[in-house]
Amino acid sequence: MPSLAQHQPIDWGVVAVFAVVYVGMFLGGLPRLRLDRSGVALLGAIAMIGLGALDVPQAAKAVDLPTILLLFSFMVISAQMRLGGFYGAVTRWIGSKPWPPGLLLGALVLTAGTLSAIFSNDVICLAMTPVVAQICLSRALPPLPFLVGLACAANVGSAATLIGNPQNMLIGSVLELDFARYFLLAGPPAVSGLFAIWLFLWLVMQRQMTAPTAPVEGQRIEVTQASEPTFDAGQSLKGMIVVCAVLAAFTLTTWPHEVVALVAAGVLLLSRRLHSAEIMGYVDWSLLVLFMGLFVVNAAIDRTGLPAEAVAWLVRQNIALGDPVPLTLLGVSLSNLVSNVPAVMLLLPHLHGETQGVLLALVSTLAGNLLLVGSIANLIVVDLAARAGIAISWREHLRIGLPVTALTLAITLGWLFWGRSWVLGLFA
Repeated sequence: MPSLAQHQPIDWGVVAVFAVVYVGMFLGGLPRLRLDRSGVALLGAIAMIGLGALDVPQAAKAVDLPTILLLFSFMVISAQMRLGGFYGAVTRWIGSKPWPPGLLLGALVLTAGTLSAIFSNDVICLAMTPVVAQICLSRALPPLPFLVGLACAANVGSAATLIGNPQNMLIGSVLELDFARYFLLAGPPAVSGLFAIWLFLWLVMQRQMTAPTAPVEGQRIEVTQASEPTFDAGQSLKGMIVVCAVLAAFTLTTWPHEVVALVAAGVLLLSRRLHSAEIMGYVDWSLLVLFMGLFVVNAAIDRTGLPAEAVAWLVRQNIALGDPVPLTLLGVSLSNLVSNVPAVMLLLPHLHGETQGVLLALVSTLAGNLLLVGSIANLIVVDLAARAGIAISWREHLRIGLPVTALTLAITLGWLFWGRSWVLGLFA
């Protein structure tokens, strides 16, 4: 059958805009311009509309509104927990225990992974990093395993659920994956991955116990409890009740996830203690703009027929994009080139079914541990560690990130294609 690209001339202006946008995703912005990824995506969407590739109604239709609503709602929920001081209080409680370094490391890895599965890996890293840095400095522990371990655990833990990170929310919404079934498939490799991270980092820590902390240039910033909001048991309890209600609705009902989450966010905004402006101040509006801009840019390039032609060419080479090996290789490569959200947006339209969706969610998230720039969570940890006087270079991160990524991907592939059948059989 002749392709769409053969029926109509290709709009090379659209192709050029698409290429510039994804160069911006790779570079984190555009040279000589004060633009981050969100700004590049927004200007790309504006250019597509200006070129006539999409009119305004078509651009609006290209945005997957359920994904945007779900993402926004969980940003509000996470803001409630952070303003209640919950994340910092939990981390300080762990740090106050007279545990040996190995047990302390394991507790922090497990905590970061668990919280990231429910809330957001980026939020968890923002809240926990200053406290973990203070723990390392006060107890004269090598900071590298603890801080890089925090980022790796947050990424791996967030892969366990459809609400752990933005790309999982997108995959779950577009492919209409079942919340409970996804957790049955993704939970075991995520939990095993957290154990693998702890075991590997414990070995690293043994070699670094006598190594001095590497300071950065400039004044050391003392991290205190004031860095995070004071713990408020009432506000934290309110947030936990709402979260438990949301998870129960996701698991036990067929109600639309975005509606459930949006109602939950509305409940949290009804507060006599926390001003709505405070909560809304913790919403990552730039990430929402990034999503909406890329939805429009990708819809415009799809209309040229080139993506469909590329997939058809792969099929002619006996390479099916949804097969485990090509999908894993592409997922890891693209996630580290353009970041995991843009990578998922590129691959998702060409995938179908539960197995491919779960694999893409796991691979794109786990790949974020490979390079320092592979995940926003990594960059958050490095930036906050530097403010506490602890330098983490990309080489130091790679020495941990590479083996951690290889271990967790091996566990994931082994589980999805050899070990999952008996678990699903129990719940059939």
